[in-house]
Amino acid sequence: MSRSDDHAVDAPPVGEEIHLPGPSVVPALNALGVALTLVGLMISTLLSAVGVVIFLWTLVRWIRDTRRDVAELPLEH
Repeated sequence: MSRSDDHAVDAPPVGEEIHLPGPSVVPALNALGVALTLVGLMISTLLSAVGVVIFLWTLVRWIRDTRRDVAELPLEH
């Protein structure tokens, strides 16, 4: 029996596909909003306000995208 025959066993069938979200820049913008907020606390309230707005906007968008993705999954999940 050769070494290649040892590994010739068929793999089990695929049971369930894994759902992964599509590529998005929203998490990076969310982190930018947090960073601007924290830096703004030390430097300028205007910078901090801009960071909070970016953070909240991206948070709402991220949650909305996730809810839409989950709603599109098959009912068996």
